[in-house]
Amino acid sequence: MFSLEQLRETMKKQNLDGLYLSQIDNVRYVSGYTSDDATLFVTLQHQYFLTDPRYTEQAAAECPDWELVNWREIGTMADAVAACAQKEGCKAVGFEGSVISFDAYQTLRERLTCDLVSVNGMIEEFRSYKTPYEISCLRAACDIACRAYERILDDIRVGMTEKELASRLSHYMVMEGADTQPYGNILISGARTSLLHGIPSSKSVEYGDFVLMDFGCGYKGYLSDMTRTVVVGQASDRQKEVYNLCRKMTEIGIEHMTVGTTAKEVYDATCTVIEGTEYYPYHYTGIGHGIGVFVHEIPFLGPKSTIPLHKDTVMTIEPGLYIPNWGGCRIEDQILITENGNENLISATHELIEL
Repeated sequence: MFSLEQLRETMKKQNLDGLYLSQIDNVRYVSGYTSDDATLFVTLQHQYFLTDPRYTEQAAAECPDWELVNWREIGTMADAVAACAQKEGCKAVGFEGSVISFDAYQTLRERLTCDLVSVNGMIEEFRSYKTPYEISCLRAACDIACRAYERILDDIRVGMTEKELASRLSHYMVMEGADTQPYGNILISGARTSLLHGIPSSKSVEYGDFVLMDFGCGYKGYLSDMTRTVVVGQASDRQKEVYNLCRKMTEIGIEHMTVGTTAKEVYDATCTVIEGTEYYPYHYTGIGHGIGVFVHEIPFLGPKSTIPLHKDTVMTIEPGLYIPNWGGCRIEDQILITENGNENLISATHELIEL
């Protein structure tokens, strides 16, 4: 279970007496706050929650152990951070260098009289170890997405547009219990399914189309992410071939997702399915990622990642094949790494569905 005491121990190891957090997902993870426009300043003795009057009431209710700072009463956010650092006598303050803009960094450097140290990945490392509560929320988000998927299958037919179907899918997830702030879902068809992150368009579904749905939802802030590819009408021989290869890639990858296995080894296992085939050039090397309060968290599955998987990580696996001007296929599941193997949080079938 994450605690501020753990965070402070990490700060001590990095010789930091202050830590400024501005990435909103990290703000939520560390403080429990569930809205927007907030940053945190943590020292070895105290913790400060910085926001403006629109959110002070909510912050006070959700973060009672934090000292609330209305930064507008001080000046700018940088002024408020500087005031906290000066009050605490900080000599070295960590900040998320990959998050703030160059202008924001310049302003911080002008306002603060102490050293600034980039600490990318500090909170993300904590976030890669999911607590029982987080796992329960992730499991619920996956269940909601699977139920919505079963509902959208009844709507996919010739003449429906990608936008119409994407809208219905988002609606179904909310009706099934998801948070009401869905993130961008992908629903594309036909030759457009070769677009790895295609945006739903006004294109109508046609007979014989692949329909690729990459979607998910939040439950109490924790996210699901799944992909299924179906065929409208009867699948062609090539569609069946491509689909079965993708299915085998996903399933062999899941078999290798165990404690101690490296991300690269999982990726390499999926590639054995397509090595020596005409389809090898059409796979994408990024085949999975951690997931929690943000959809793309560490660790990442790919050929350059030697990070070993550890217990209580939740991550996706999503190998696919993408053939320009023809179409593509992807099957994505969400996997909990357990002490004795793994658990697939996505219950939807891997069988090819012909509608």
